Order: sequence, then C-alpha cells, then structure tokens
Amino acid sequence: MTSSSPAARYTSVAIALHWAMALLILFMIWLGWNMDDNEVRYQLHKSVGITLLFLTVVRIAWRLLNPPPPEPATLKSWEQKLSHAVHIAFYALMVIIPLAGWLLVSISPFQISTVLFGAVDWPHLPFTSGLRQGNELLHGIVENVHSKGAWVIIVLLGLHVAGAVKHEFGGEEGVIKRMIPGLFGKTSPPSPPARGAVIAFGSSLVLFALIAAVPLIGSAGAGPGPMQSSVAAGPAGNWSVDYAASDISFSGVYDGKPFGGKFENWSAEVSFFPEDLAASSVSVSVETGSVTTGTKLYDSTLREAEWFNTGAFPEAQVELSNFEQTGEDTYTATATMTLKGKETSVPLDFQLTINGDQAMLNGKAVFSRKALDLGQVSDASGSWVSDEITVTVSGAATRTG
Repeated sequence: MTSSSPAARYTSVAIALHWAMALLILFMIWLGWNMDDNEVRYQLHKSVGITLLFLTVVRIAWRLLNPPPPEPATLKSWEQKLSHAVHIAFYALMVIIPLAGWLLVSISPFQISTVLFGAVDWPHLPFTSGLRQGNELLHGIVENVHSKGAWVIIVLLGLHVAGAVKHEFGGEEGVIKRMIPGLFGKTSPPSPPARGAVIAFGSSLVLFALIAAVPLIGSAGAGPGPMQSSVAAGPAGNWSVDYAASDISFSGVYDGKPFGGKFENWSAEVSFFPEDLAASSVSVSVETGSVTTGTKLYDSTLREAEWFNTGAFPEAQVELSNFEQTGEDTYTATATMTLKGKETSVPLDFQLTINGDQAMLNGKAVFSRKALDLGQVSDASGSWVSDEITVTVSGAATRTG
C-alpha cells in the first residue's frame, strides 16, 4: 500500500479517536483517585484501561495508514522536536500504563477477576502465576510504573494543551482547527479521505477476541450441563433425586450485604432408611465450576485459585453420616466436605417428609471458609466476606427400592 502525502487536516476517524481517548484518559485518572474500596469503580477502571489499550492499537495503525498533517511551517525547530517527543511519549504511555495495570492485576496475590463492563471475562497475563507470592519488589515496581505513569500523562496533557493554545492564538499558524470536529470547525479545511479502516479496526478486534476467548477455551472442558451430569450420574442407593426440583445453594455476607448463589451441576447417591439410620448414607458430588450467583464478577472470582480453584479441583465431595432423629420429621447428620484437598465436618440439620415413596427435604449446614482454605489470601479475617457460609439443600426424591 502506498502512503498518501500528509494532509492539512486530520481524518474524521483520527479526530474521533483523539477526543474519545482524551475523555477516557481523563475519566481513568479520576477513577484511579476515587476507586478505593469501591468494587464497581475498580472493575470499571480495569474495563476502560483495556479499552484504551486496544483503541491505542487502532490509533497507531490508523496513523501509519493515514499520515497526519505536517507541522505548521511557522514552528521553530525545537518546537517541532518537542511536539514530536510529546506525541511519541503519549503513544508509549498509552501502551505501557494499561499493560502495567494488566500485569499488576495478574501478579496480585488477591487474584480478583476482571470482567470487562460486567460482561466479558478477561484473563490474567500468561506465565504470571508463579509471581503472585513473595514478589513484593516486583509488585511495587509495576505499581509505581502504573500510578506514576498517570502523573506523566497529566504533565504531557498540560504541555500538549499549552502548545496547541499558544500556536492557535499566537502569531503562528493555528493547529487546533485541524483536530476540531467538522461541526465546530467549519472554517478549517475538509478532512481528507480515510484508508485502511478494516486493517486498523479489524486487527484490534481480532486481537481482542483472541485474548477474550482464552477463558472460554479454558472452561470448554468443564463438563456437561447440569441436567446431563445429573442423568449421567444416575440414581444409586434406594432413592432417586429429582434434580429439576432440587437445589444446593449457599449464602453469606459480603461488604455488609447478604449475598448467595447455587451450584447448577451436582449428583447424589442416597441410601436412607428411616427405620435403620445407622445403615443410611448420602454421597454428593458438586461441580464447583457450575457456581452461579447472578453476578458474573462473583462467578468468575469464585472459580479462581484462591477460592474454589476449579482448574485443579473441579469437584467437591460431601458425605453424610451419623444420622439421628431429633423430632417428628426432623433429623441431624454429620456433613463432611472435601474441597481443594481440605476436609471439615459440621452438623447438617434437616426436615424430611416422606409420603409413601415420595420425599421432600429441607436442610442447612454452616461451614467455615478458613477450614476449607477459601479466600484466605485476600480476606482471611472475614472483613469483606463472612467466614461463616450457610449451605442450604432442598429437594425431592422417589424411593426406588
């Protein structure tokens, strides 16, 4: 592709990118100063940062395919060099700062998931899992690059605006009108025809899609859907669970507010004899990756290594034993959960109503996050997420033998 000669005005796409990115950068700086202890703003900060990174890819490609207009002839040599240096520094920082933020999140021991605009799971940078513990020096360096880079951006913005205003209202040929949208710059020359839109935007979108597909590829082998898993597991013992009418859910407190979720994919083998409780047993297998809370960020975070670590431990096992009757239709049992190689036992109190060969059950048990090594890096004290998590079971079953 042959390059065209520089025009007297930027293309309309370059103008749109310039002003959109300028507003996003200012918004990002404000977010960086006002997102402490605010989950929504923190996620938005990461979302806008990744957006700016890929818009920078578009802008660099667009600049190469559509040469900018030449500097005004009235500019002194040192002014041209300074202007060029400021532009180069801008482009460099618009790549370095988002990448540093991405790296900072990737090596953080807290491993908080990134969900772009609450919709798209964004992976951590590869090969960073070994850098999450005991690397305070690296973490400090990257954090300084990210935070101090924002101050450099502010200084460059000041130089950029000051130079543009000086040349617009001084004796030199103005430059601002070349970057004002047509609606506000009717006295300026028309924008030149643009070229390479497919290359500039397409390459950025393809790169974004490839990276965003990584979490999807990783979860592709997580297993079948909930009904498939339940049917595949098949009934065992003397009761067949009606999975469509049964649930395993959990609840707790997050940031002073109640939260909860459930597991979509699980199976149970039930041998229960009201007249012979000593011979009764229940074995439950839960696919931890099937967790759903109604909020994508929480779902993604719960699958991380600090929480369920679904990549290494795709299932949790619960065994019920030591059944005792405590009243009419009320029972207690010992629930032993094995999760991430950790085992803990707690009482499970439940109500069981049997009518012929049909049974209805409702019960609950309270587990400790600490005992199961859940969230012990970022919130061992339970200041954000309560240590006590209530697991509730409800459902229906049919006697088979």
